[in-house]
This record gives sequence, structure tokens and C-alpha cells, in this order.
Amino acid sequence: MAIDSIQLDRAIGAVLASAAGDALGSQYEFGPALPDTFTPEFGDGVFGHGVGEWTDDTSMAIPLLEALAEGNDLADAGVQSHVVARWIEWSRSAKDVGAQTRTVFQAVGLPVTAAGALAASQALHERSGRSGGNGSLMRTGPVALGYLERTPAELAEAASAIARLTHWEDDNTDACALWCLAIRHAVLTGELDMRGQLEHLPAERRDRWAALVDEALASDVHPRDFQAQNGWVVRAFQGALAAVAGAASLPDAVERAIRGGGDTDTVAAIAGSLAGARYGGSAVPLSWQRKLHGWPDCSATDLVRRAALATRGGSADAEGWPTAKRQPVYVQSDYLTQHPHDDRVWIGSLAALDRLPDDVDAVVSLCRVGTDQVPAHCESVQVWLIDREERNPNLDFVLAEAADGIARLRAEGRTVFLHCAEGRSRTAAVAALYGARHRYVVLDAAWRDVRGALPAFAPQAFLREAVARLVGS
Repeated sequence: MAIDSIQLDRAIGAVLASAAGDALGSQYEFGPALPDTFTPEFGDGVFGHGVGEWTDDTSMAIPLLEALAEGNDLADAGVQSHVVARWIEWSRSAKDVGAQTRTVFQAVGLPVTAAGALAASQALHERSGRSGGNGSLMRTGPVALGYLERTPAELAEAASAIARLTHWEDDNTDACALWCLAIRHAVLTGELDMRGQLEHLPAERRDRWAALVDEALASDVHPRDFQAQNGWVVRAFQGALAAVAGAASLPDAVERAIRGGGDTDTVAAIAGSLAGARYGGSAVPLSWQRKLHGWPDCSATDLVRRAALATRGGSADAEGWPTAKRQPVYVQSDYLTQHPHDDRVWIGSLAALDRLPDDVDAVVSLCRVGTDQVPAHCESVQVWLIDREERNPNLDFVLAEAADGIARLRAEGRTVFLHCAEGRSRTAAVAALYGARHRYVVLDAAWRDVRGALPAFAPQAFLREAVARLVGS
């Protein structure tokens, strides 16, 4: 089974939206439930995380993502040992580590091994009689990316094994297995189906989880209904599921999770992983992506690249993406010209990245770019837009985000370069939309003027139609 570009977008979404939910929810952690009229904003986290900085939820997911991006199998004991070592390394400088997780780490001897972590996890459970915190579920999303082309049973086993490295209780193994299975299903089909994953749980525990899932999926339920004890994995699971099931979009799912109150960063991170798998990374607002950062010195673009590699078993595509320093350029399409309605917006092709004006300090890419292709002094804003109609499930949203993103950059005083591979179709569409939406040019005139500026002007019909819809709305 080959993973197509839409499924790849959804797999990336499972990572990207989880990090966004984590960072967005961090300043509301331990707070009250919030009304539906409230729109969460990025701010300083309760534990000192900066604006847009993810917390332990995403930081603990990254070693799992790294392992898969290197082509490793999470079922391998050596790989699990490396993951645990990375977790312990992170914990030494982390701003916040869950109490249960920290206790396990302190009990892991040298050399660090998965067996040592499992022994510490089990011992803690046996001493306290419980180990049901939500710290395993918050990080579990990447596990699904390594099992898209394997059986659900293998994924359930792997998710349970990773959960037990710090959280021994059956509630954790079951919650992580169900969540990863639902992510896998959503990536492959675009559908939310938690009930369909229950068959993969041990038979003696299915009825209980069926009732918990039904409770979270009830039509009148909101994440705030599970605020009490949502530091417990079961309530966090239910709150996140209610957030996704009742949402109309990816941002809506994340914001609903945060409005639930309590452990907002974790519930939003969990919800984001499933919402991202359902809607795709292209449904994560660019304004969110630009802010995201965190351990280990990663940005949203780094998460996208690692998620793509994890989904592809550690391999780049035929053109070397996402690891190649440069993507192929079309010399015959080396176009660079000023936007007809804004002389601080330049438009053109991928090849023109090699000869940008000195004052350009932001690049909006509508195609894949290499790791070193955007000049180092420029902010790189990468947009998931494909020049084929059937490959863009969030087409109108992505086009609007690209045009609005240029406007935000300009409002910050930036000089922007907008490009696609050939400066022909996608660049033309977004440039015209920017002119109509933000420079108040009549759409027909916007198209005409962009045509006059771009030598290779040839926007696809579906892009023209989408721009017309957006301007009309």
C-alpha cells in the first residue's frame, strides 16, 4: 500500500496539530472551563514556556518521531531504549515533567534501557496501586505513523508497549492503542471512527471502553464535561475525543479542547493529533505554524519534515524531499518580478530563490523547498498546496491562509517573496488573491495585472475557481 499525498498531509497533521494544540493550550493549563465565545491565543505557558513553545507533551513525542524518521521499528527493544535515553536527556533541562514520568526516570539505572524503564514503571504502579496519568497518551500520536502499512494488531501492541515505558496501568495501554488506531484510520481514510477500533482491545475490556467512547461521542457532550480529573488518561481521552467529534474544523477541535479547561495543553495536544490526522497538516493555520517551536530547537517545518520521513519509513521521495538541501529548479522558469499591487511583494519561481533582492526577509513557498534553499536570513513560510485539484482537500482554506499570511508579513514590515516551482499556476493564483483580498483590486483586474507581471502565467482552472469563491465570499 503506497501512501498518497493526501494521506501524507494527514499523517503530518497528526504531529503538527498536536504540537499546535500543546503550545496554544499551555497558558490556560489548570484554568477553568471557558465559554464557546472565547478564542484561545498563544501566550506564555504556566510553566514558563514562551509564546508558541510546546511543552512536555510534544517534547516527549519527538524522540518517537525521530526514531521512525530514521527508519527504526518502535517494537525493537534497542530503539525503545534509545527513546527512553532521549526522554531522560530532555527531562534534565525541561521546564516541566509530569510527576509520574519523573519518578520513573529517576529510578532507571545505568545503562539506560527499555527493560529498566519498564521495571521502574511497574514498580511505581505496584507501590501506589495506580499509574493512570495522561502522560502516555499525550505523546502517542507519532507511533501511528510507523504502522500505516502494517496491521492494526501490530500498531496496538506497539502503542501499548510505548505507553508502559512510563505508565503501566491498563487504562494507558488501552487509551494509547485506541488513539493510535483511530489516527491510523483517519490518516488512511479521512474519517473519524473510534468505535471501529474497539475490536483490537483485549476482549475483557472492550465493553467498558465502548461505554466510555459512547459517552464522549454523545451529541450534547463538550470537553468541559470531562474537565474534572482530566489529568487521568481516561478523562483526557474522553475530553479530546469529544473535542474532535464535535468540531467543524481542525482549529475548532483544538480550541474546543482548550475551552474544556483543566489540563488544557495535554487535552489539546491529544485532540490535535487526531484532528490533524482527520483534516491534514494543511488545515493548521499558518499563523499557528509560524509561532511553533520547542525542544530540541525545532520549528513547525522541522516537525513536517520528520513526520514525512516517519510516514515513509525513513526514506526521502524521488526528488530527495524532505532531506535534500535543494529541490530541483527549472532554469527555463527563473522568474522574479514585483507584485503589480505591492512593490514589497516579489513573485516568481523556485529558481529565483538564488537571486532575491537584498531586502527580502520572508519567503512564502507554495512548493517543496530544500533544507538550505531559502536564504538563511529569511523567514520560511511553507504552504502545502499541490497543483492538482484532487490533491487539495483544504484548498480554499490553504489559498486564503497563503494570501492572508503575506498580508500579516507585510503588516510586520517584511518584504516578501512568493513562489511556486515554476512561477506559473500556484504563484499566479495566490498573487491575484492577495491583490483582490488585501489590496482591494477588482478580481478581473488582479488577474490581468498578475498576468502582465508573470511571464509564465497559467493558473489551473480549479485555482481560478477557488480564488473566485474566496473573493466572492
